[in-house]
Parts: sequence; structure tokens; C-alpha cells
Amino acid sequence: QVQLLESGGGLVQAGGSLRLSCAASGGTPSRYTMGWFRRAPGKEREFVGVLSWIGSTTRYSDSVKGRFTISRDNAKNTVYLQMNSLKSEDTAVYYCAASMKPYAAVRQSEYDYWGQGTQVTVSS
Repeated sequence: QVQLLESGGGLVQAGGSLRLSCAASGGTPSRYTMGWFRRAPGKEREFVGVLSWIGSTTRYSDSVKGRFTISRDNAKNTVYLQMNSLKSEDTAVYYCAASMKPYAAVRQSEYDYWGQGTQVTVSS
């Protein structure tokens, strides 16, 4: 059983940056593919990015590609989402999730554990 705890959310002006953290405990977090998802007000939760366990492959949604970067520190059992050039449309609750799939999974159904989420608000 893996527990995930996100942190680092907050209020930022458009064009600014934030770094979200996802601390994992229980199980063997370094052997999970880690993904980030978000739910904007009035919208469905959507895929943001993923870092696979095998090969450290990354994939990003088109809306964040080139602006967001996922990384992990296995010694700290923590995954990060660096968000640059933030836009108002990035405002959402951001969730990290862990998947036992070894590849860069993008579907929510492929994830086994979820955090509670952290709010990111980008003011224009």
C-alpha cells in the first residue's frame, strides 16, 4: 500500500513558476510509475504528465509540454512537478498518482494509488 501526499500548491501570477512535490510512503515507491493529473473547475480530471518506472520515460499532455517537467528523487521517495510559464488555464487541483505499470501510463484507470490533491491558482 502506497500513500501519496502532495504539497507546494498555492497562488501564483501568470508567467510564474511553482514546484509541486509528491511524497510517497509504504510499498516500494521507486518501483512505481508516477503520474500527475489535474481537475480544473467544472471539468473532468485530466492527464498532465508521467514518469515511468522502467526507463524513466516521460510523457506530457500537449497543453503543458515544454512548460512542465516531472522528476523524481528516489532517495527521498519524492516526485516533483516543476511548472513554469503558468497560465490561468493551469488553475486546478493537482493530483499525483502511482501505477504498477512499468511504462508511461496516461489513463487514470492504469493508476493504483492517488493523493488528495493540492490547489494551484494562477491569477491573470
